[in-house]
Amino acid sequence: MTRRPDMIPLFVLTGFLGAGKTTLLNRLLQDPAMAGTAVIINEFGAVGLDHLFIEVKDQNTVLLSSGCLCCTVRGELVSTLEDLLRDVDNGRIPAFSRVVIETTGLADPAPVLQSVLGHPYLNMRYRLQGVMTLVDAVNGEATLDAHIEAVKQAAVADVLVLTKTDLLADQPAVLDSLKARLQRLNPYARRLDAAKAEATPHQLLDLTGFVTAEKLADVTTWLQAEHAADHHHHDHHHDHHHGHHHHDPDRHDAHIRAFSLLTDVPIAASALELFIDLLRSAHGPNLLRVKGLIKLADHRDQPVLLHGVQHVFHPPVRLAQWPDADHRTRLVFITRDLDEDFVQGLWKALTGQPQIDRPDAAALADNPLSLRR
Repeated sequence: MTRRPDMIPLFVLTGFLGAGKTTLLNRLLQDPAMAGTAVIINEFGAVGLDHLFIEVKDQNTVLLSSGCLCCTVRGELVSTLEDLLRDVDNGRIPAFSRVVIETTGLADPAPVLQSVLGHPYLNMRYRLQGVMTLVDAVNGEATLDAHIEAVKQAAVADVLVLTKTDLLADQPAVLDSLKARLQRLNPYARRLDAAKAEATPHQLLDLTGFVTAEKLADVTTWLQAEHAADHHHHDHHHDHHHGHHHHDPDRHDAHIRAFSLLTDVPIAASALELFIDLLRSAHGPNLLRVKGLIKLADHRDQPVLLHGVQHVFHPPVRLAQWPDADHRTRLVFITRDLDEDFVQGLWKALTGQPQIDRPDAAALADNPLSLRR
């Protein structure tokens, strides 16, 4: 019998046009730590890697001098990922250790993530590891104002990389404003400064944004819910009293909310399934990222690991034990046009908790149509 192949880590590198993805990708690929990487890009003309080419394997695939492999998207991304596996299995190209998908600057990264999470075969061979999003510090505010794609790229990121910060040395207020805005958009993401050489291969390879039960020790880092939630609520209340009159309701990120659900009340497996199904069916497009650990009523010592991108959820994974001393349900949400109070109310309705602020929430479980506002 043949052993099932090890899962291949897959990373997504995204960022709006001009954010510096080409520069960062070139630097990463020349580092020995990135040897054996397969890079998927949309077209060779979009990324200047020509000086790294050493051998053309076919019209879509080249070997790089660093020992990496580079290919273009042939039709759908799913087909390209399948072709890579088929070529390795048949000995047509060298085996690779990881995949980096560099998206186009105008791309919403959610379909890329869904392509792996929602595909049975790819989900067996690739392990989605995390999203690194580059943000141009000089043009970041204007880009976020003008393009919803840039907002989504920042909102789903596990790591935000600020580029061109050195050009703002004499404009610290501009940089501080962008950092504060990104903090509101995605308080759970690590933030790095490319100009300070912080965006290294180690930082990329250390991503655990979509970690599974195979790396139990990384689950706490992956979630980062408790500290971020406390920080977020502090900022939220501060803004509530002092900052709303400065906020432009027409900005794209005015629709984005980041919050956590933290509770010690366990939930039945059937109620959890209903919770996911109701959110996904009624508000799938607005669930930019959902991830967390859940305490089940029938297995309180074995939490369930949950991860979703819009309407596509990875099958829940039961862990053998809690990764730390905190045995509460911890769910992190980044949503668009979906209120925290609504999600909290639905959870309480399905766990039988009293509804103080939302007396109608108990009816949600019995009337799924009430979810469609």
